[in-house]
Amino acid sequence: MTIRSRLGRAAAALLAVATLAPAAHAQLFWMPPDFSGAPVNGDEPGIAQPLPGATAAELEANLVWSIRAGLNVAALQCQFSPALRTVKLYNDIIAHHDKELDKAQATLMGYFKRQAGKSATAVKQAQNNFDQFTTRTYNSFSTLHAQLGFCQTAAKIGRIVIGLPKGQLHDAARQYMREFRNSLIPAGDRIFQIHAMEPIRNAAVDALPPNCFAADGSVRIKKRKCQI
Repeated sequence: MTIRSRLGRAAAALLAVATLAPAAHAQLFWMPPDFSGAPVNGDEPGIAQPLPGATAAELEANLVWSIRAGLNVAALQCQFSPALRTVKLYNDIIAHHDKELDKAQATLMGYFKRQAGKSATAVKQAQNNFDQFTTRTYNSFSTLHAQLGFCQTAAKIGRIVIGLPKGQLHDAARQYMREFRNSLIPAGDRIFQIHAMEPIRNAAVDALPPNCFAADGSVRIKKRKCQI
């Protein structure tokens, strides 16, 4: 067998691995940015749309509604990478966690009805306020320059959420909403981040007298006393 043929087979094998790897890992980065963050309660700034005077149950419902909205936006925005499967993940999540999502919607409607009061137009006002709230929640996940990081994170969270037992979507929302929000900040592949290294010190060079060094810092090796 010739060297060329052996190299050809090796190259073909490497190409096959490279072709299969993205589908297996659904990665948009060699080394994804680190968007991780601490768990949330739902009343932290920038995590979910503000609900002044909300109860603990309403804050939980807000988190559930927010993570659903984020995954929905990802299903629309991330179809450029079928390997992420954001559309299927979202549809499966809606079906799997339907009761908890219905409960979250009802709880949020209860909040807006309470805020609207008991006037003749209160029901209509509550529905309008809820619709506007939902629109703002959707818009808060819209991104352009951070799309890769957002889509990568949405796929990761979607895989986690679909694996949770029914009724535990709120746990994922608490745990991962800060990471979801962080992914909206533009960030590059960590493999291309170059960190400055400390210069390597040489004790023998450091011990040379000052007149052994030229103006550019190089050693005057022609001088006998400067040879190491």
